[in-house]
Amino acid sequence: MTKNRKVIKYRKPVNINIGIVVFFIIFIYIIFNIFSYFTKTHISVYEVEQGTIVENNTYMGLALRTENVVNTDKAGYINYYIQENKKAAFNALVFSVDETGDVSKKIEQASAANNSIDDAARTEIGENISNYTNSFTNTSFSNVYSFKENLDSQIMEAINLKALNSIGDYTSYAQSDSKFHLNYTPTPGLVCYYTDGYEGVTPNNFDPTMMNELNYKKNNLKEHTSVNAGDPAYKLITNEQWNIMLSVNEKTYESLANNTSIQIEFKEDQKKVWAGLSEKQINNGYYLILSLNNSMVRYASERFLEVELLMNEESGLKIPNTSIASKSFFTVPKEYFSQGDDSTDLGLLVKNSSNNSVTFTATTIYYANDKDYYIDEKDIKKGTVVQKPNSSDTYTVGENAALSGVYNINKGYAVFKQIAILYQNEEYTIVKTDTDYGISLYDHIALDGSKVAENSFIN
Repeated sequence: MTKNRKVIKYRKPVNINIGIVVFFIIFIYIIFNIFSYFTKTHISVYEVEQGTIVENNTYMGLALRTENVVNTDKAGYINYYIQENKKAAFNALVFSVDETGDVSKKIEQASAANNSIDDAARTEIGENISNYTNSFTNTSFSNVYSFKENLDSQIMEAINLKALNSIGDYTSYAQSDSKFHLNYTPTPGLVCYYTDGYEGVTPNNFDPTMMNELNYKKNNLKEHTSVNAGDPAYKLITNEQWNIMLSVNEKTYESLANNTSIQIEFKEDQKKVWAGLSEKQINNGYYLILSLNNSMVRYASERFLEVELLMNEESGLKIPNTSIASKSFFTVPKEYFSQGDDSTDLGLLVKNSSNNSVTFTATTIYYANDKDYYIDEKDIKKGTVVQKPNSSDTYTVGENAALSGVYNINKGYAVFKQIAILYQNEEYTIVKTDTDYGISLYDHIALDGSKVAENSFIN
C-alpha cells in the first residue's frame, strides 16, 4: 500500500531593496514638509523696543507786529544813530537829515579821523558777539551773514554818534543851521530800518496771498545815503505782543481744535517758547494764529520764520501698526469676581439654574477699568448667570467690548495683550509702558496680528 505523501513547495524569497524603501519614506516626508510649509500660516516675530515718534510739523510762518513807519519830511543826506533792533526811549535821537551835505561831510571826516568807540558801545558789541558764539550751530551757519550785518550796523552807528558829538553841540547845529535836521522817536519802541509793505497787517486783515515768499520784497532803508521828503526813514515796533500766521493741512488743523496753547521751536536758532493758539479758516485754507508776548526783539528783522509745532513727540513702547489687532471681550462688574479656594486667580461663581448651586470658574483677565474686568468669551459663555460673592445678587454675562492689542508669543503660543495707544503714524505706534495686562519691553509679538488667533501655536 502506497502512502500519500504531502509535497511542500517552497517559494523563492522576494528580495526587497531596503534602500528603495528608505528613499520612498524620505521622499514622502520631504513632500509632506513642502506641502505643510506652503499651506500653513507663517508668523514673523517682532521684539518690542523703546522708541519715540516725532512728527514733522515744520511750517514757514508770517510774522505780524505792531509796526509804525516814520517818514522824513526833509530831503537830503541821512545819518543814523541808533542800532537796528534796539529799543529806543521816547524822544531818542534816531537820524539826521542834512540838506546841503556839509554836516554829513564833517561827520564822515570825524569818523575817519577817529573810528574808535566808547566803552559802553564796546561792551554791548562784546555781549552780542558772545551771545552769538554761544548759540551758534553748524545747522544755522547762514545766520552768520545777518549777524555780520547787525554787527557792522552797530559799529557804524556807534562811530557816527561819537563823530557827531566830536564836531560840537549837534543840537546847536540843528538850531543854527536850517538845513540840518535832527529826528527823534515820537514814542518808545524797537527801531527797525526796513519796510516791506506788511506794516499794518493783522490776523484780521491777513490775506493768504501774503504767504508767498517769492513775491516778498524787503526795502533796506540803510542802503540809501540820501532821502526825499516823504520817504520812510525807519519804523518803530511799539508792542511786545506779536503773531505768527501758519498755513497748515486739515489734519493738523483738526488735531489742534481744542488747544489754546502750544510749544514751538524757531528753526533759525532752535529756541523753544510757548505760544497762544487760535485757528482761522479762509476759503479752503486752514491757518493757525500763534500769539506771543516774548522773543519779538529776537526776530524783529525777519518777516518769514520757519517754525516747528512741538505737538507730536511721544515716547514709549514702539510697535509696528501691522501687529495691532482687535478682539471682543465680555465685560463683567468687578464685584462679581473672587478667588478660588486653592488659587489666587480671579474667577466667577457660575450658578446652576437647575439646582441653584454655584461653581467657581477661573477666568483670564485681559483688561480692567474702574468698573469692569474684561474676560475672554471662551472662558464664559454668553448668557451664563454668575453670582456675587457673599450675596444673592446675580449678573447675566452678555455685555461685550472690543480692545486693541497685540499677540504675545513669548511662550510659543499666542496670548492677546491689550495696549494703550499714545501716538500713531503711518508705520508705527507708541504705546504706554507698564500697563496692567499689557506688553513689556523686549516681549516677542506677532508682526502681523491679523494672522494669529488666541492660543494658537507659533511654529
